[in-house]
Amino acid sequence: MLDSPPVRVLFGLLLLVCVIPAQPVHGQDSLPLPRYASFKSGEVNLRTGPGENHPKLWVYQRTGMPVEIFEEWDTWRRIRDYQGVVGWVSVNLLTGKRTAIVIETRRTLRNQPSESAPAVAEVDPGVIGRLEECQGDWCKLEVRFEGRGYEGWLKRTEIWGVNPTENFKE
Repeated sequence: MLDSPPVRVLFGLLLLVCVIPAQPVHGQDSLPLPRYASFKSGEVNLRTGPGENHPKLWVYQRTGMPVEIFEEWDTWRRIRDYQGVVGWVSVNLLTGKRTAIVIETRRTLRNQPSESAPAVAEVDPGVIGRLEECQGDWCKLEVRFEGRGYEGWLKRTEIWGVNPTENFKE
């Protein structure tokens, strides 16, 4: 029975599948690269390479931190954070929920996408907000700090987590 041609072909194909090493997966999610995501865990290990056998570079402790994914390898994503730090994280620790982080200095969150619009709140650098939409030079965020939630607009240049020309609506 094992000597029959169909069985030998099937056995050969099975053996071939078992021997082929894992290959890099580019576009596995059918999503373009680069793209933004965020951490869905409060503890994320950044590694030097794609796999748990690679040393840890850093341990992030901020749920919702926005990151840019620019390379994929199996279940690992090579990411860049808002400070330019690069490394690999497990895809299980990422979510497609879009967030943005306030950069450089205290910013005024406004109730409309205009510099003359009334202020909603002052937000410090490092505050992370849920990205709701971006149009033109402005992005709408929902932020939480000091036990309260605020929703408003910041200039695209005042945050990190969205491409300079990307129009986005959740």
